[in-house]
Amino acid sequence: MRSSAFSKPAESLRRISVLGILLLICVVFALGSSEFLTASNLLNVALQTSIIAIVAIGMSFVIFTAGIDLSVGSVMALAGAIAAGMAVRQGFDTYVSITIGLGIGLILGAVNGLMIVRGGIPPFVATLSMLAIARGLTLVYTEGRPIAGLDEQFIFWGTGQVWGIPLPVIIMAVIAVVAHIITRYTPFGLHVYSTGGNEETTRLAGVSPDRIKLAVYMISGFLAALGGILPQPNAAVGWELDAIAAPVLGGTSLFGGVGSIGGTVIGAFIIGVLSNGLNLMGVPSYYQQAVTVDLINKRRR
Repeated sequence: MRSSAFSKPAESLRRISVLGILLLICVVFALGSSEFLTASNLLNVALQTSIIAIVAIGMSFVIFTAGIDLSVGSVMALAGAIAAGMAVRQGFDTYVSITIGLGIGLILGAVNGLMIVRGGIPPFVATLSMLAIARGLTLVYTEGRPIAGLDEQFIFWGTGQVWGIPLPVIIMAVIAVVAHIITRYTPFGLHVYSTGGNEETTRLAGVSPDRIKLAVYMISGFLAALGGILPQPNAAVGWELDAIAAPVLGGTSLFGGVGSIGGTVIGAFIIGVLSNGLNLMGVPSYYQQAVTVDLINKRRR
């Protein structure tokens, strides 16, 4: 089990391959648009990509166990809306409001996990149900209207800069490093990969796959909530595709047991650069989605 997930030569080759794709895309857009390599545009790409990467890292933990979480976009929306509502409507402190939003993500992730491990519901069905429930709760809570009036302290977490670097990018980098250490150098990381590689063998080794699955869905819910709070809260419609696409583009197998956090981050940057570059070249959004899906299909072959 460990050899498949931790094969360093294979993992290095996979990462070099996806990094080469990212560099090639950058070269194409640099030649096609004079605005692509400007400092302001690159910072914008990094900011947009950081949110995708944060949510995709949580998704990676789930996919490593051969699961899927279709609810991340709705969890983002609900957690972001509730955090904003706590700050604006109830007048709570920014950090209290953010903590409540993150707690919502943990709870929804735990519900997903319990439906799967205790209820025996397939991950696709369980998380699809949560997608609908969380989306409906968001509309009820917000009454279908944006929540305005956030104070500068709240907004700073999504738009502020530290030493000229957007704060969400710094947060994403910290999360990526921590997630890499967890997946590569801790027993929990080994158990995550082994659960996806061979669940029965993991159980025979004295590890509960159910506990691992519950934990990874909670991680996914927590990071989805964080991704919904960092930007100014929005509907987060369609983020499920990006969150799944980033790990797949980075070399993660949808069958579980194989993949890396580094590959996921590179995959997220491929999505972010593609979106930004195609926008600069005036390509309609529906063509952008088609390009992303085509890349996913090529990476799976």
